[in-house]
Amino acid sequence: MLGAGKLHKLPCSSRIQKRRLKMSAIKEKSLKYNLHSWSAQGNLNPKVITKAEGIYFWDEEGKKYYDMSAQLVNSNLGHGNKAIVNAIKDQAEKIPFIGPGFAIDVRSDAAEAIVEASGLEGAKVFFTNAGAESNENAIKIAKQYTGRWKIFSQYRCYHGSSAGAGMLTGEPRHFANEPGPAGFIKYDGPYAYRAPKACKFETEDDVADFYLELLTNQVKYEGPESVAAIFLETVVGSNGILVPPAKYVTGVRDLCTKYGIMMVCDEVMAGWYRTGTCFAFQNFGIKPDLVTFAKGATCGYVPLGGVIVSEPIAKYFDDHKMMCGLTYSAHPMGCAAAVATINEYKNLNIAENVKKQGKVLGELLEDLNKKHACVGEVRYIGLFSAFELVKDKATKEPIVGFNDDPDGLMAKIVGMLVKEGFWTYSHENMIIVAPPLIITEEELREAMAILDKVLDSVDNMIK
Repeated sequence: MLGAGKLHKLPCSSRIQKRRLKMSAIKEKSLKYNLHSWSAQGNLNPKVITKAEGIYFWDEEGKKYYDMSAQLVNSNLGHGNKAIVNAIKDQAEKIPFIGPGFAIDVRSDAAEAIVEASGLEGAKVFFTNAGAESNENAIKIAKQYTGRWKIFSQYRCYHGSSAGAGMLTGEPRHFANEPGPAGFIKYDGPYAYRAPKACKFETEDDVADFYLELLTNQVKYEGPESVAAIFLETVVGSNGILVPPAKYVTGVRDLCTKYGIMMVCDEVMAGWYRTGTCFAFQNFGIKPDLVTFAKGATCGYVPLGGVIVSEPIAKYFDDHKMMCGLTYSAHPMGCAAAVATINEYKNLNIAENVKKQGKVLGELLEDLNKKHACVGEVRYIGLFSAFELVKDKATKEPIVGFNDDPDGLMAKIVGMLVKEGFWTYSHENMIIVAPPLIITEEELREAMAILDKVLDSVDNMIK
């Protein structure tokens, strides 16, 4: 019988066993009741995460991982930022929810901060809950404003998986949306490494000229008077961090201006200092007509996205009903998180850290490219990077074909990284490296040493 007032701890082995049973129950319940994204459900073995802090998180076995993809390239300020957490708590106690038709302080403050960060004078924001919703509403706004119906978007891009955003998407994840509505047109954006074999580029301007000619011709073939918008991920994200030549971006802006087409920059992944500037389009000195955002606006602490519309579009809706609406548009706790997040970007001098650590990351990636036979090309801007895995550097033959990896080789390679404590994801034959923007040089070098080690094993695979 236990003595009154005395604490009797379970033996260590019993506590460990009890903890394992609890973790196992969590996993079993997840598999029983949850449908997991982009997966056949029968063979899943999700990790149970018990703790997250800074650039790290821990699983049920106590294993620590470097979060080298910032989860889904959204945890820009890492895990456990107290300023964001406290802003959410404070708002939950004040006004956790009020309909989007009301004006409240955090709504006004968040919109003001976002417009100021964009540098688009006279712009306004329509708030959504996520990136796909942002792109859905950008489609509608562009169509309403122009009175046109065709929407251009790039092959090898991702804009979301809902009905409209899924049709914007230019890779195999859009197949599930087909047959979709008419009017979605795909074009080839800059990707010099995989350009047609006949192309012999000597400069970035050559690359820009080639792809601009393709796009210009396609717009003419489709009839410019029917084209409402040209969408582009300002820097293509999961499809390989395809950084466009500056001349290409300015050329798209000129093309859109010439024909009255809306230029829509999808900044869902590239925005919020991921490339070094607050929005990626600011690297190229242009001003889009619409900008979509999400992810880093709140670092995932609360869902929030939106569409920034330029002044002419904003004024158009002074006299025309905007046919967009969501129950949770401009959710108070999302807006509170956004205000706190934007303040933290400034307080932590994130722009400077991205500049500093981005240089280190670029140098490390170039070293990996020189060292490893399996690395075909590395691409990076800020703390946004990817490298292509190939069977042969000379022929550029990818280690797996496009939408063709029957043996799950890329999953095995990612699994090797995860086993060593390096968390990220792959797409086609590419590995993404996009850590939280708070990462230090020491942390970056430690993590990239793991990557170097795993690539030694991949080199042996292709011999």
